[in-house]
Amino acid sequence: MALAAFIGLVAFTWPFVVAPGTFGSHYAPPLIFGALLVLVLAVVIAEISSGGIDAKALAMLGVLSAVNAGLRPLGAGTAGVETVFFVLVLAGRVFGPGFGFTLGCTSLFASALLTGGVGPWMPYQMFGCAFVGLLAGLLPTLRRRWEVPVLAAYGAFSGYLFGFLLNLSFWPFATDPNSSIAYLPGLPFTEQWHRYLLFDLATSLGWDTGRAVTTFTAVLVVGPAVLTVFRRAARRANFEPTVRFESAGASGAPAGAGSAARTPGPSRRTARS
Repeated sequence: MALAAFIGLVAFTWPFVVAPGTFGSHYAPPLIFGALLVLVLAVVIAEISSGGIDAKALAMLGVLSAVNAGLRPLGAGTAGVETVFFVLVLAGRVFGPGFGFTLGCTSLFASALLTGGVGPWMPYQMFGCAFVGLLAGLLPTLRRRWEVPVLAAYGAFSGYLFGFLLNLSFWPFATDPNSSIAYLPGLPFTEQWHRYLLFDLATSLGWDTGRAVTTFTAVLVVGPAVLTVFRRAARRANFEPTVRFESAGASGAPAGAGSAARTPGPSRRTARS
């Protein structure tokens, strides 16, 4: 996951680090994102093999990806209104950074197939959302009364972060080279960075604000209920009783025979409390 995140950052920020006229200036972005798609599969396999994602969590990943794919057309990005980010924030918080990273990729992939939004922008959208879910899972443990306000603040920040990253996908190609906010190969990093900040402020600040306000409001309003549902689902998904093996003498079984004792799972009332 760390490798995928690192290569994703390189793919987003290549205008600042790749010298003009080299191999990477024209071919690196599509090749890097092709490798990233393979790395996402590797993240899922690694999470499954390490126990971070089992069959039940994989089913939850599919359900939430479908939910986000269905929610996305409701906002359709009009005036920056996006309806998928609050689910990414809350799911990443409950299920962890690996789950959040993968959910960000699969949600945007599924919604692109559903709405016909497949294009060169899709890998950037996938990994922009992956970073939103990843960072949500890396937030520190908080007291319950502070959790929802902090998640709402992070949701607002993620709205700006997503727009900031997505603008990098077309900034080197979208502006007149004679403009003071255009990408100009060969400039020092500080001047290039200054130009991009001006470009981001001039072209998408209002749009990103709509996304930030939508996510902030959604987390504040439905966040407590959704967190409760997610945590109850995560708790009840561990329905398999723990199996421990004891010797024949300790368990009272006939001599010479081994026995397996199952530790009873929690009662229904305990699971609900």
